[in-house]
Amino acid sequence: MTTFEELNRTLKASVTYIGIDPDRDKNGVALYRNSSEKLEALLNLSFFELLDYLKALKETDSTVSVVIEAGWMNDGNWHIRASDTARKAAKVGKYVGGNHEVGQKIVEMCEYLLLPYRLVVPKRHKVDAETFKEITKWCGRTNQEQRDAAMLVYGL
Repeated sequence: MTTFEELNRTLKASVTYIGIDPDRDKNGVALYRNSSEKLEALLNLSFFELLDYLKALKETDSTVSVVIEAGWMNDGNWHIRASDTARKAAKVGKYVGGNHEVGQKIVEMCEYLLLPYRLVVPKRHKVDAETFKEITKWCGRTNQEQRDAAMLVYGL
């Protein structure tokens, strides 16, 4: 199987990057073509819609590379405050764990489809809509999942 880095080296001028921010409900998905140096689509797709989307892209574009936000690779995922109740902490943990599981299943999906992929450990802060528009020149509305997915691939 071709690795992500090998594909990038050989097809640098014409790679189609798919950034994915995994989520239990709707995954943030961004399509960025290196040849045009711009985002072409920002989507929110369910797990199975994402499967269909990646299958269709693979059939029409042999240069697809997937970049997946891999929050499960962080040393710790403490999304709670000291003032949170045990109930709230459990709810947050359940939600974060669900997102991590979806991300791991997306990795399996890429392996099944023989799509090269790269895992990115989230290190940067969230980008608000105004800053996102300044960076990417995107004109439409966005949500946080779409912006996170786009930031994985923008400028690659």
